[in-house]
Amino acid sequence: MLCELRIQNLALIRSLELNFDEPNGGGLVVMTGETGAGKSIMLRAIHLLTGGRGSADWIRSGADNCTVEALFDINPRNTSLLAQLEENGFGNEPTVIIKRIIGANGRSRLYVNNSLATAKQVALITGEMLSVGSQHDHQQLLQPALHIDFLDTYGDLWGERHGFSEMFAHWQKRREALTELLRREQDKEQRRDFLAFQLEEIEQADPKPGEDEELAAEKKRLKSADQLIKISQESYRLLSDEILDAMSTLRRNMEQLVSLDPQAEKMAEELGGYTFLAEDYATELRHYRDNLECNPLRLEQVSERLDSLHGLKRKYGETLEQVLAFADEARAELNRIENMDREVEALTREVAELEKQLCAAAAVLSTHRKEAAADMETAMARELASLAFYQAGFVVQSQEVERTVDTLRASGWDRIEFFFAANPGEPARPLAKVASGGELSRLMLAMKCLLAQRDMVDTVIFDEVDAGIGGEAAEAVARKIRELAGHHQVFCITHLPQIAAHGNLHFQVAKTVEDGRTQSTVVRLSNSHRVTELARMLAGDSATEQTHAWARELLAKGNAIEAAS
Repeated sequence: MLCELRIQNLALIRSLELNFDEPNGGGLVVMTGETGAGKSIMLRAIHLLTGGRGSADWIRSGADNCTVEALFDINPRNTSLLAQLEENGFGNEPTVIIKRIIGANGRSRLYVNNSLATAKQVALITGEMLSVGSQHDHQQLLQPALHIDFLDTYGDLWGERHGFSEMFAHWQKRREALTELLRREQDKEQRRDFLAFQLEEIEQADPKPGEDEELAAEKKRLKSADQLIKISQESYRLLSDEILDAMSTLRRNMEQLVSLDPQAEKMAEELGGYTFLAEDYATELRHYRDNLECNPLRLEQVSERLDSLHGLKRKYGETLEQVLAFADEARAELNRIENMDREVEALTREVAELEKQLCAAAAVLSTHRKEAAADMETAMARELASLAFYQAGFVVQSQEVERTVDTLRASGWDRIEFFFAANPGEPARPLAKVASGGELSRLMLAMKCLLAQRDMVDTVIFDEVDAGIGGEAAEAVARKIRELAGHHQVFCITHLPQIAAHGNLHFQVAKTVEDGRTQSTVVRLSNSHRVTELARMLAGDSATEQTHAWARELLAKGNAIEAAS
């Protein structure tokens, strides 16, 4: 239940705080006022609180941002909502505070119980707490594609429908996989030959990881062989003929030095080590020189091998590692091709079994919808009778389709459309062809009341559902809304005095000018002021004492009905 609503700097509203948490606040709350007074701003605030799109244009001129905040009490029986709040980290308290702030840059922030939330999270949460019906909602009844949604909501079939939709999506995915496999099977011989050729080319070359880098270094060495031999020979001559002879003399001198002065032993050992190291380097340099050769034949072999490896890399990967990985993938695919017949057979059996299960589930869903449709027709007949459609006919028509897997949709086989006959003796025809605007408004109200009895939503908001309605129909609509308010909190923005007279709380929306600025105000009306407002709704500026008497009569009738209930 919506307990409090606070608005700051939204359109013409500078500051507003409304409290509905009163002993009689859980019934019918009506809002009235002249056209253009700002009643739609209230709906805009609710729209923002449900995660709808906002705009910086909605901020009151001169303000930096606008804020909308609401406090809700949660029905303790609504365990799914309580679980959803706890799962999202918003606590498990029986109250919820939702806040929306829109900045001048158009960006907005949403909070649930002082924690940041996404628009999707807020939409799911508020969808469990309130339902908003606008004056244009009846247009949904003119769209047959939506009728199946109404039926599934009434029949509490959405869980079954979602399960079927998931099964349908899985079947589609596996069927597409089978189609792709069959297509590949048609091309498998050509693909097999191509893969075998590629694999053979790689296997014949037999590349090794890093081989190209080693060969590139060897090629460079072979190309420079003459110069390398010359340099290494000269370096060996210098080291062996001159440096080593000097090192030998140095070592003998150090030995003599130590015999004369033992304190020079450490220095002598280190210098002696260097002389032995020089001899090792000389040996290593000699081996390096001796292994060098000027071999044009080997250079040609290395160049050819590198060209072969580079050719593989151009075709199959940037590195030899990638070439080898490509070969592994080719082997695996060749293996799959060899086993494709068995894979096709297995997938064909799987798809056939899924189709069998899918058709069985669709048949069960259709049966449940048929039962729900019969109940819905009976229930709608009662609802419509209470809305001055005393002998109207409402029919849930199911189009006959051939029950094959090819005619299935994600929603099943059923093609649902609502038919309506406003007058006795007339055949029921599609709603779009027979219902007037006023009739559609009442039909949608009947549907809303019917569905409200099936969900856990506590708060229902109607925005001028009385459009195109007058006379006896207006009285019937007022009674129906009053009936709904007996077990729901109902907000009704209305122009009909018959509805306004039934309100437990009555708020008037008006425009005022303060300090040269226009603003919308919302004021709770006392009984005496309600009479004045009802008289205005009845006769405008031409209200007379007789009009006020009529207004008092309407108010007394509304209070009497409330007392009786």
